[in-house]
Amino acid sequence: MGKVADIGSKRLINLAPDAWVQWVTQRPEVVAKEILGSEFHWISRETDVLVKAYSATHGDFLVLNELQLRYTAQMPLRMRAYTALAQERYRLPTYPVLINILPPPSTLTIVSSYEQEFLGLRAIQDYRVINLWEIDAEIVFQQPLPSLLPFVPILRGGGEVSVVQRALQALRADAQLNELESLLAFFASFVLDTPLVQQIMRWDMAVLRESPWYQEIEQRGIQQGARRQLIRVLEQRFGEIPHEVEVRFEGESVEKLENLMDSAIAVSSLEEFVVILST
Repeated sequence: MGKVADIGSKRLINLAPDAWVQWVTQRPEVVAKEILGSEFHWISRETDVLVKAYSATHGDFLVLNELQLRYTAQMPLRMRAYTALAQERYRLPTYPVLINILPPPSTLTIVSSYEQEFLGLRAIQDYRVINLWEIDAEIVFQQPLPSLLPFVPILRGGGEVSVVQRALQALRADAQLNELESLLAFFASFVLDTPLVQQIMRWDMAVLRESPWYQEIEQRGIQQGARRQLIRVLEQRFGEIPHEVEVRFEGESVEKLENLMDSAIAVSSLEEFVVILST
């Protein structure tokens, strides 16, 4: 049976930090100097990784890596906040990168900047967006990018059995990588039938349930179910719901969605519900 994977983002990027920063910045001369702490007092996230990098042209700078399982409407504001906090803490220019692992709901449009204007003042933060489902799986083997090997099944062209087997062989050939088998199997289960994944991996798929990624997917499934139920109740009571109202449900906890469900049942108008939503 494969070992439970240490699948923290810092662990993955640390497998080949130079190759990683060169890939996300698209600049082959960049090298990684150090993976830094990314806890900003009240913020501590495993998916947020800061790398101190260097290039002869730009000197020292930060590469902020945000690996997001699924994009949410809150991501632009989060990228703005994290970038500012990183730059303030380390006093270095910051190159923020958002890596989306799985496609978001069709109701969401992925954007690559945060923009707000208030009382004549503007706040703008650009960041690079990498959607893994748009990345050619062959790049992982050619460059190589060992940090992306577990994600091969969800990359473009990576869902073929032969490609998944190739990624598995690469993981098992390196003692530093073979503990990532369960993460590879997890993402393979999105594109291949479970018995076929079991046959490829040659171990019990129950190991996936021990993965934090599996638990996060499961939790998000519960959240999405609660979100859909809330929308259904609102539509039944008040007709079509404005898109800007639906978007505000993204990323909310199950507890918050359940409370909103109680409100949706109790209020007498959609306008009254929106007031409660804004509090």
